[in-house]
Amino acid sequence: MTGFAQVKGQVADPQITVPGKSPMGFTLSLKSVNHRFLDVHFRMPSDSEALEMKLRRLLKEKLARGHVELTLNLERGGSESFALNRQIAGGYVQAFRAAAAEFGLAAEPDLNAVLRLPGALDAAALPADGALETAVLNKVGELLNHLNQMREEEGRGIERELRQRMAHVQQAGEGVEKHRQTVLQTYAERLKTRMQELIGSQVEPQRLLQEAALLVDRSDIQEELVRLDTHVKHFLGLLDQGGEVGKKLDFLLQEMNREANTLLSKTSGLAGEALKITEMGLAIKTEIEKAREQVQNIE
Repeated sequence: MTGFAQVKGQVADPQITVPGKSPMGFTLSLKSVNHRFLDVHFRMPSDSEALEMKLRRLLKEKLARGHVELTLNLERGGSESFALNRQIAGGYVQAFRAAAAEFGLAAEPDLNAVLRLPGALDAAALPADGALETAVLNKVGELLNHLNQMREEEGRGIERELRQRMAHVQQAGEGVEKHRQTVLQTYAERLKTRMQELIGSQVEPQRLLQEAALLVDRSDIQEELVRLDTHVKHFLGLLDQGGEVGKKLDFLLQEMNREANTLLSKTSGLAGEALKITEMGLAIKTEIEKAREQVQNIE
């Protein structure tokens, strides 16, 4: 299910919160969109692989499906927005002066050139004592709660729609049942007329009766209607149960679609009342397909 949540926090690090320095803050954002499986992506500062592993484990424990993206942005006010990598900058300056002395040049290194070196500036360097990791992990529970509140609100809307779809499927199934006997009677009468024509051509009557019985039995859709109704009741029971039922609901909808296809194939080629069954069978398939679109959003 889709959702978005964001929390802010600060790092409780004495080395950062000394007078004259702004404390490091951070923004933790979590976004999820529909996906058949759990697909987690991170946008994190460099050198935070250990924190990413812990966050990945927490998300897998709490989320079952969805394309999930977690973003961590670090914030430090004033002149502390960037930290100078002294090792890189110092090495460049030392090498520059050594080269100038060797060739007898009166020159000084350009600060702009130093700052353009890869890695010379680190945006909001991470505390070395794990203070950031602790602060972020303490905010994950709040972040997931906000996300799940939004996802649950969407889920309630999806549940209402799915129940409506299943009600339409049941109504169409009841309509098919009403026309089923009429169709069978019409079909049997057509077979009887055809049999009489064939008997006149000296075909064995008993053999014709057996073939007619088989044809009528193959055209009966009672079993499909019973299984369809059973699947709908099971589907509604899973909605009542709650929890991680998305994959089970998807499987049931596949079974419903199979029954609807069989129902249509058994009644194809017949006119009259059978056309009404075809219309209702197509309506059932439409409701099932719309339900399957929504079920992809459910854990």
